[in-house]
Amino acid sequence: MASAQDIKECRIEDGDVALSILNYGAITRGWWVPCDGQSVPVVLGYEDPTLYRQDRSYLGAIVGRIANRTAGGRLPLGGDVFQLSQNEGLNHLHGGFNGLSNRFWVLEPDTAGRRVRLTYRSADGEEGYPGTADIEVTVSLDGTQVAYDMRATVDRPTPINLAQHNYYNLMGQGVIWQHHLQCVADRLTPVGEGGIPTGVVEPVDGTRFDYRKGSTFTQNDEVLQGTDVNLVLPDNREPAQPTALVTAPNGLQLCMWSDQPGLQLYTASALNGTGGAHDAQTIAPFHGFCLEPQGFPNAVNEPGFPSILVTPEVPYRQRLTVEITEVAP
Repeated sequence: MASAQDIKECRIEDGDVALSILNYGAITRGWWVPCDGQSVPVVLGYEDPTLYRQDRSYLGAIVGRIANRTAGGRLPLGGDVFQLSQNEGLNHLHGGFNGLSNRFWVLEPDTAGRRVRLTYRSADGEEGYPGTADIEVTVSLDGTQVAYDMRATVDRPTPINLAQHNYYNLMGQGVIWQHHLQCVADRLTPVGEGGIPTGVVEPVDGTRFDYRKGSTFTQNDEVLQGTDVNLVLPDNREPAQPTALVTAPNGLQLCMWSDQPGLQLYTASALNGTGGAHDAQTIAPFHGFCLEPQGFPNAVNEPGFPSILVTPEVPYRQRLTVEITEVAP
């Protein structure tokens, strides 16, 4: 694997908004937006890019080939069962020990177009996955809006389920409990041992995961135990309808649009970083939150879940758009 000296950065700017993308892990190292005359770092990240080599929390990375958890690393496909790497106890998490988040991508900047293209070829057998996958992620900045266009082509049927893993903090620092979330998700996939879904899909009604009318993280989690749940998005939702809307006490608002069936909400209870973060940030529990559009966890072992199988004839694509703006208090 390449050395730390090979980490490269592309910085894109549009007015007062700036975005930093790394070739390592296709990581969003930073995103700075104006608020009350100051530049606020709204994504947790390290000042020194080489520190990402030590990170175990997937800060800002593109994760996969399969994001989230796969029970026992078991991948049944075409009458065979492939064994994926087991990097979280017995389970496979976020692509394995050296998934996409730990690989060097080819970075092609287009600063004039305010975009960067990243490509990576995942070889047959990498982390146990069958088939070769050519993965491409284009990150573009347009005013206050950042778009992630994720694609993959494969040479044989194989699962692909990517997720963009930013940890957001619209205050720029501190804990995230007073962030207010509104989300269209009306169902969830409850989990059992090891965080593996039980295979059923249940309504969010009456649970602390119901954010349809909007509430702060602390209102829905009064004992501050943390949240790590796959929320199920309505099948018939309008594409123009935001998937999630988050507002912080400083007046910054995040609006997200996604075409995926699930949205992993994680309030970073296990976040454990080193020093060296941007400005006054702390990479610690509950100092960021993740909204990760993706397919359902363990989908390869649950026939009732939406399929994440990709074929040479039907390539993979995911579109994610996030806008962060200052709104009137």
